[in-house]
Amino acid sequence: MKKILLTGVNGQVGHSLQQKLAHYEVIALNRNQLDLTDTAAIQRVVRAIQPDLIINPAAYTAVDKAETEPDLAFAINAAAPQVLAEEAAKLGAAFIHFSTDYVYDGTKASAYIETDTVNPISVYGKSKLAGEEAIRLVGLPHLILRTSWVYGAYGKNFLKTIIRLASERDSLRIVADQYGAPTSNESIADAVVSLLTTWQMNDASQTGIYHLTNQGKTSWHGFSEAIVEEYHRLAIHKNWSPLKASEIVPISTADYPTPAVRPANSYLDNSKLNQVFGLNLPTWQQGLQQVMHLLII
Repeated sequence: MKKILLTGVNGQVGHSLQQKLAHYEVIALNRNQLDLTDTAAIQRVVRAIQPDLIINPAAYTAVDKAETEPDLAFAINAAAPQVLAEEAAKLGAAFIHFSTDYVYDGTKASAYIETDTVNPISVYGKSKLAGEEAIRLVGLPHLILRTSWVYGAYGKNFLKTIIRLASERDSLRIVADQYGAPTSNESIADAVVSLLTTWQMNDASQTGIYHLTNQGKTSWHGFSEAIVEEYHRLAIHKNWSPLKASEIVPISTADYPTPAVRPANSYLDNSKLNQVFGLNLPTWQQGLQQVMHLLII
């Protein structure tokens, strides 16, 4: 592989990918360099760069705000991936795209597999599903990687919000009846690097949708407890200030209404990824430890 076009380099996954793909020829673009709401700009940039592979972690991820900005969400999450895929196909290039657990409605009792019925219950989820379908219809070699609860040491995310709130408040109230796999940007980027060594882009049987998350599951409450526990474990060695919060109170989804409905179960089964590529991601606890070591406070 000669040249990779990487979008969304200022996002959590894009930032980590740029670092971990340093041994490739990577043209990494931020939103100012590639406006994903501008079809002509996308076409112009891809044709100028002529990549062998496009990796697209860029997305509209403001889940609640999407309820009042559906046009923008669909422009970035559906229309832009379609144009990127179309331009890649014209060049004979391949495409890696990231999707989400929010394409499911969360009513299944066990982990979701790739062939389960999709039924997004938010504008964000619907826009991401539309992006998946558009890429599939283009018909080029592609990997659509559904991940969940993404966080990292870089950017804005749940982990950094919890640490901030725990430093400001005596107690936190966190939803305990939504389940999924917190997945670190580091684990995602490491997995993509591994995939690039094993993916046979001309093998049509490998093209398609894969679940890619850290292993195991927890609730937002359980994840919050683990974040605070890991913070306390590292605080002395890292010279971090003590957290103020002394308790994390479990609450129900009904106690914390949001504009967008979240799936109660976002747990994704990664078996297909392992069967096809021999790839196993670390547990979510291991992913958390790796990110916390990188955290600068």
